[in-house]
Amino acid sequence: MGRSKTSKAWLHRHVTDPYVKKATAEGYRSRAAYKLKQLAEKDRLLKPGMTVVDLGAAPGGWSQAARQAVGPKGQVFAIDVLEMQPVAGVTVIQGDFHDESTLHALGAALGGAQVDLVLSDMSPNLSGIPSADQARWLALAELALDFAVKHLKPRGNFLVKAFQGAGYDDFVAMLRRSFLEVQTRKPEASRSRSSEVYLLAKGLRGKS
Repeated sequence: MGRSKTSKAWLHRHVTDPYVKKATAEGYRSRAAYKLKQLAEKDRLLKPGMTVVDLGAAPGGWSQAARQAVGPKGQVFAIDVLEMQPVAGVTVIQGDFHDESTLHALGAALGGAQVDLVLSDMSPNLSGIPSADQARWLALAELALDFAVKHLKPRGNFLVKAFQGAGYDDFVAMLRRSFLEVQTRKPEASRSRSSEVYLLAKGLRGKS
C-alpha cells in the first residue's frame, strides 16, 4: 500500500511539474534539459563552435540543449551504456565510457581533437541505502573526472552532478587540484527537495 501511494504521489508530481510540461511542449526528451540551459546561461558554458562530450547522456535532454547552443560548427558527443535514440546533429556512442572500446570509438569520432566541455548528469541506480548510494555516486563522479582530465583541452571545463554527503568534500578537493576554479550550482529546474547540486570546475590545470 505504501509503495502504491508513493508511486501515485511521484506520478502526480511528474505530470504536474512545469518543467515536464515545458519539455513536452518544446520537444526535449527530459526536464533535465532546463537544468543545463540554466547552468549554461549563468556561467556562459556553451558557446557556438565548441566540442562537448555528454557522459551518461540517455535519454538525451542535455545533448539536445548542448547541440542547440554549439550550433552547426560545434560538435556534441553523447555516451551512454544504454541504447539511446539518435539526436539530430549529435554523435551517439553506446558503451561504458571507461571501457577501452568506447574510448577508442570516441577518439576516432573526435579525430584527435580535444574537448572544450565535459558534462556528467549521471546518477547511480539507487538502493535506498544512503551510504551505498553515496559511494556509487562518488565512484561515477571520479570516473567522470578522470575522463575529463584526459580529454579536455587546456583550460577546459567540467560540469558534474553531485550529492552532498560522505566523500563530497574530498571530491571537491580533487576538483580543485585539477582545475583553477570550482563552484557549486543549484539550477532552478532542480527539484527543491533533491539533494543534488552541480559542481562546475573551470580551467583545467597542467596541460599545455
